Amino acid sequence: MPEENTKKNNEETLLTEEKNETALRPDSAGQVSKEDDSSGDTVVHLTTTPKKNSKFKEYFDALLFAGLVAIILKIIFVEAYRIPTGSMENTLVPGDFLLVNKFIYGATTPRNIPFTEIRTPFFRFPSLKDPKRGDVVVFDFPGNANVMKSPEITNYIKRLVGLPGDSIRIIDKVLYVNSEVFPDPPESRFSPEISRNPHSDIFPRGSGWNDDNYGPIRVPKKDDIIKLTPDNMDEWKIFIQREGHSIRLTADNKVFVDEKETAAYRVERNYYFMMGDNRNNSSDSRVWGFLPEDNIIGEAMMIYWSWNADISFSEFGRLFESIRWNRLLNIIH
Repeated sequence: MPEENTKKNNEETLLTEEKNETALRPDSAGQVSKEDDSSGDTVVHLTTTPKKNSKFKEYFDALLFAGLVAIILKIIFVEAYRIPTGSMENTLVPGDFLLVNKFIYGATTPRNIPFTEIRTPFFRFPSLKDPKRGDVVVFDFPGNANVMKSPEITNYIKRLVGLPGDSIRIIDKVLYVNSEVFPDPPESRFSPEISRNPHSDIFPRGSGWNDDNYGPIRVPKKDDIIKLTPDNMDEWKIFIQREGHSIRLTADNKVFVDEKETAAYRVERNYYFMMGDNRNNSSDSRVWGFLPEDNIIGEAMMIYWSWNADISFSEFGRLFESIRWNRLLNIIH
């Protein structure tokens, strides 16, 4: 009998140890716990010590966050631009680097997928102010007068001289807006000669105008009514197509818009008239036509850097001379 009792006690001890070992096995999440048994014992949880993030991951996360903030700022608020040509001399000269306020006229969604020519759906947020005469504006070039759109996405910068509904006219280099003289910008440039011969590349084609004697012409305004005739259909054809409509002239001289015969067209958007401060060396609204309001990007604010691009990096000793110190941090007027 004593031997049987001893054997029974040993078996109970083995069963208890085996039960405890099973209860302390780690679960799928790497945690070890002592499970509650039928006797109602307290449950004890033992967890592994969490691993610390590596320095590389911390730096990567910080850089990623900073990059996202920079992209948001660039898309919505402020973007840097460089002046490549002399069309705005001497207000802006080649080699000037600008900060452009994209928020003031209403921030927009990105106009294209980065590093591609693929357009994206367009939306503009509410603006702080409307563009006004005299503003120096960066915009999405709409394309030459005879094409539906620019073959590539290009940003231009010009001075806004005509609002929707304004009448524009130039007489012997003097700009008139609504029959009143528009003051020349302080740093504007003109060639000394006055041209009186018609230019073939002036908008609208066949007008007989040139850079120095232009107009009068009305800047289209939303809800304006344009009378359409066989004689002026070619003048308005691209304009109407850019607003998303078809237009054609039949053999019996009838005008059809969206396959409906009509003698008038209602303008759907506001437009602006843009000119370069270098009046005789600028491709602007006198050449390619009116600027749609949707194409406006922002207002030029300040020159944050300027250097003479004619001095190459190979001339290391002259690079310091290339910096135009007198133009740095200049506010653009």
